[in-house]
Amino acid sequence: MHDQKPGEHAAGMPAGEALELGSLVAYQEGSIVSRTLAKRTGGTVTLFAFDAGQALSEHTVPFDAIVQVLDGDAELTVGGNTVPARAGQTVLMPANIPHAVHAPRRFKMLLVMVREVHG
Repeated sequence: MHDQKPGEHAAGMPAGEALELGSLVAYQEGSIVSRTLAKRTGGTVTLFAFDAGQALSEHTVPFDAIVQVLDGDAELTVGGNTVPARAGQTVLMPANIPHAVHAPRRFKMLLVMVREVHG
């Protein structure tokens, strides 16, 4: 664990400040924009802004991924099941289960990836 004092900055995020997460990443036409807020051995916290029609194709990762929709509506696929999610909703995409992300309209999400740490 990293010790930080108020005012020191972690990767991409000021410490000791209340932030509006959605304002930390902007939409870009025809793109997916990401901003890593924290990256540690145990996982990462990343903001994404998806323009309408953008997607992350189906893939599998060896750790849990938790999606918090911040703005708009997302269409997630988890283990072959379509999961619509809107602002304020959270979806768990379990480790080793195929999942995908599609943006029928613009949306922003916070992605928390939790890795099991051995040691």
